[in-house]
Amino acid sequence: MNDIQDILRQFLPISLDEMSGIKLMNRTDTKFITTLPMLRRLLSMAAPAYFAQEIDGQRVAHYFTVYFDTRDSQMYTMHQTGRLNRQKLRIRSYVDSNISFLEVKTKNNHGRTKKRRIAIDGFDPLAPARDITFHDQERQTWCEFLGQHLRFPANDLSQRLENRFSRITLVNRNRTERLTIDFNLRFHNIATGNDMDMGSLVIIELKRDGLTPSPILEILRQLRIHPHGFSKYCMGAALTDQSLRRNCIKTKIQDVKRLINPI
Repeated sequence: MNDIQDILRQFLPISLDEMSGIKLMNRTDTKFITTLPMLRRLLSMAAPAYFAQEIDGQRVAHYFTVYFDTRDSQMYTMHQTGRLNRQKLRIRSYVDSNISFLEVKTKNNHGRTKKRRIAIDGFDPLAPARDITFHDQERQTWCEFLGQHLRFPANDLSQRLENRFSRITLVNRNRTERLTIDFNLRFHNIATGNDMDMGSLVIIELKRDGLTPSPILEILRQLRIHPHGFSKYCMGAALTDQSLRRNCIKTKIQDVKRLINPI
């Protein structure tokens, strides 16, 4: 971790205020998976062309997420079978600043992702409550938000999976794209009680509107890091709950396991 921090000092910083014009709430996403040793090489190569987001002097941020699903895991099923026009519901917490949002992510038939979110108060990511429901008066604002943006009935939802990870955020010098790099990924399945530490796995996500030029794509090509789908919810659920069907993502699971446990 210290060596990654050292490499990040080679980047010029960009603040949250400067990032305000790069929200990319309606975007195309391309994901890649790799390992921590390869990440160190990538960061060294990317430093001349990118800013690193810095918050209170820190360039590595810490995240917590809890995902919700229906009793019969419809959100998981739609994702692992590759259905477009699908949704996810989660609470995303920015642990360092203790700010949390209830978020609905929708991927439409054209592969475009839209995210809607509402701030929530009183949620502690270090000791998350596991009895959240969306059909009582105390959470009327949440219910109204879900009624506008979520296609699933709120009273059929429960917390299913938690994850924690560290994130680096890079922005190209033209400020036309954002690159998130997630590592130290850990899952806890609320339903089964199972945990999974993803070891040296790194998830890279390139986020941009349309097909704007991207310096990182050439670097990824040189390092032979290829596009590879990875849904934190779908993968985490499959790895921690043996009762879920996984036929459609079996190859992706095998790819991830090879990276975590190379022969």
